[in-house]
Amino acid sequence: MGNSYLWVKTFHIVFIASWFAGLFYLPRIFVNLADEKDSAAYARILGMADRLFRFMTILAVPAVLLGFTLWLYFGMGRDEGWMHAKLLFVVLVIGYHHACWMLLKKFRTNQNTHSGVWYRWFNEVPVLLLIVIVALVVIKP
Repeated sequence: MGNSYLWVKTFHIVFIASWFAGLFYLPRIFVNLADEKDSAAYARILGMADRLFRFMTILAVPAVLLGFTLWLYFGMGRDEGWMHAKLLFVVLVIGYHHACWMLLKKFRTNQNTHSGVWYRWFNEVPVLLLIVIVALVVIKP
């Protein structure tokens, strides 16, 4: 497959790791937003959440595109069950990213209905998704 395959795979992993860092941290910001009572502090934290969401979305796009390049162009796992299962979990990660966007929109309009505790549990979802995805890629069941 050569050097180009290895470079695509390298950048895919880097963008995935960076995207997940945002997915891990944004719900922690949501915890602070849900518990914040001071309007100035709320506005500052909301700005942090907005900037992080924009940045992690920018990271998500090449992460997914590079992954599809590995799958479609280089044929990595194309006809294997583990890859199809992985893609299902990638769709769930994208759904989680979208859910974060919907929750952020609610914070922007002061319509959040969840507690800080709820966001602490919500924060565990990407961890579980990442464990499953990495296990599928490494173990290839």
